[in-house]
Amino acid sequence: MNAPVVDPYQGEFPETIEEYLHHGTMKCIAFNRTGTLLAAGCSNGSCVIWDFETRGLAREFRDKDCTAPITSVSWSRYGHRLLASATDKSLTLWDVSSGEKIARITLQQTPLRASLQPGSPTPSNCLACPLSSAPLLVDLNTGSTTVLPVSVSENGNPPAPNPRNKFADGTPPFTPTAATFDKHGDLIYVGNSKGEILIVDSKTIQVHAVIPIPGGTVIKDIVVSRDGQYLLTNSNDRVIRVYKNILPVKGSGEEIRNISNNSNGCGSHYDKLKENGASCLILSCELSDAITKIQWKTPCFSGNGEWIVGASANKGEHRLQIWDQTGRLVKILDGPKEALIDLAWHPVEPTIATVSVTGFVYIWAKEHVENWSAFAPDFVELEENEEYVEREDEFDLNPREEEAEEVVIDENAEIDIETYEKNAVFSDVEDSVDEVVFLPAIPSPDAPDEQPEKCLGSSSKLEDSNHSGSPSSMDAVQNGQAVPQASSPMEVDNSTAEDPAEGPNSKRKRRLSVKGLEMQLSEKGKKPATKNKSNGKSTKSSAKQMESANGNSSAFDDEATEDDEVNIDS
Repeated sequence: MNAPVVDPYQGEFPETIEEYLHHGTMKCIAFNRTGTLLAAGCSNGSCVIWDFETRGLAREFRDKDCTAPITSVSWSRYGHRLLASATDKSLTLWDVSSGEKIARITLQQTPLRASLQPGSPTPSNCLACPLSSAPLLVDLNTGSTTVLPVSVSENGNPPAPNPRNKFADGTPPFTPTAATFDKHGDLIYVGNSKGEILIVDSKTIQVHAVIPIPGGTVIKDIVVSRDGQYLLTNSNDRVIRVYKNILPVKGSGEEIRNISNNSNGCGSHYDKLKENGASCLILSCELSDAITKIQWKTPCFSGNGEWIVGASANKGEHRLQIWDQTGRLVKILDGPKEALIDLAWHPVEPTIATVSVTGFVYIWAKEHVENWSAFAPDFVELEENEEYVEREDEFDLNPREEEAEEVVIDENAEIDIETYEKNAVFSDVEDSVDEVVFLPAIPSPDAPDEQPEKCLGSSSKLEDSNHSGSPSSMDAVQNGQAVPQASSPMEVDNSTAEDPAEGPNSKRKRRLSVKGLEMQLSEKGKKPATKNKSNGKSTKSSAKQMESANGNSSAFDDEATEDDEVNIDS
C-alpha cells in the first residue's frame, strides 16, 4: 500500500502502478533524453526499445555473437546510438534508426555499467565500470582502453596497480565501483572504496580534485542530475548523499583546470586536491532510513532534479522512497513482492519505471483525479446535498447577462507558424541537430491462416495423385501409351464452349456406365419407332461425341452403339 508521509499534493511524483511491460526477461532500462523511448536489456542478450507514448515495442536488437544477459544500456545524447554491456565482457554499439550493429569489443572483465560520452551527437567513446577493477575509458572505434586513476598518493603520482589491487603504500585493497560523466562529458567523477570522489579530466586523464565522503565507506553509485546541478552518491554506510555542483555546467573542464593551476596551497599534493574539491562540490543533504537502516539500490534524480528516489535492496521487497532536496521524506511506494533490480525516472513526467527480478517493467504514475470544474468553470462539486435557492431570472428565456467586452482582433496581422518556443527542460538542444524522438513502426507480418495452408496441401496432394502411378496409368506406360493429364472442370467447360457444334450454353457431359447405357437403350426401345427413326441420327452423333470426348472408348460401348442402330432401323 502507498503510505504518504506528508501532504502528497505538494509535489509532482508518482503514486501508484499504472501498468507493466513484458518482453522476455528484462534486466536494465534507460530513458532517452526526451522520455519518448525506453530501452531495456534482456537476459538473452537482446535489447528492445519501447515507444513510451503508446507502450508498444518499436525495435529489437539481436546480436548472434551475444547471448549473455545485458547489464546496462545507455543512450547517446540525441538518441542516435545505444550502448549495451553484457556479462560476456562485451560492449555493443547499435544504430537506433537502422538497427545495425556499429561496433562490438570485448574487455578483460565484465562491465557492470557503461555509458556513452554525452558531448557528441554520435559518440565513439564510452565509460565502462568493470567488476573489481578500475573504470575504463574505451574507444569503440579502435578498441583501445585507458585506465582511469582511482587514488592519489601524497606525492601526486598515482600508485601503480598490482594484481591484488593493493596500494603501493600497503593500504588495504580497493574496489572502485562507480564512475560517471558530467552533463557535457568534460569531467569524470570516480568513486573508490576509500570513500573519495575523484574529479578526472576526460581529455588529459588527470585528477584535479578530491572530495572525501563522511564515513569513508565504499561508493557503490554516482549519479548526476539531468541539468548537471546536483550529484548523489550511494555508499555502503546506507546513506545517500546529495552534493551541489558549484562548477559551471558548460565549460566545467576549463574551469577546473583554472582552479587547479591557481591553487597555491602549502601542504601536500593531496591537500591541494582536497582544497580544489571544496570549490567543486558542496554537501547538500544526507538521506537514509533511520529506523530500518536498509541498503539502497540504484538511486536517481527526477527529471527536474527536485526529487530523489531510492529503492530498497532487501530481497523480495519492491519499495521506493522519495525525498525532496531538503532531505525530507515525502512518499513511500510499495510494489509487488518481487525484488527490484533497476529503476529510471522519466525526464519530463512524474513517472518512474522499475524492473523486478522476474523481468517485468512496472510503470509508476501519478494518480489523476477527475476535475469536473475544468470542463465547466461555473460547476461546483459538493460533498453533501445542499438546499438550492432558485434565482428569479434563472430559467427566463432571455436572462440578464453582463455584456462581455469585445476584444479587438487585428485580422490583417501575420501569424508565424514556423518559430516555436523551446522547452525549458531541453533548452540546450542545438537547432541543427536531428534528434531521434520517435521510431517508425515496423509492421510484423501476420501469421498465415490455416485454411490456405490446407488448400495448398490438398492441391499438392492432388498434383501428386495426378502424377502418381495409379494402376491404369502404370499399365498404359508399360504398353507404350501416353497418358494425358486430367483436365480441370474449367478447362473442360472452356473446350466445350469453344466447340461451334455445341453452342454457347453447352455443359460438360458425363460418360455413362454400362448399366446406364442398358437403361437408356431399354427406354429408347419402348418409345414409338417413328420417333426413334427421327432421333437415330442424333443418337448416333451423340454417341460419337461421347466417344470423342472420352478419348478412347471401350469395346462394349461400340457394340452397344451398333445394337442401338440395328434396333432403330428395324
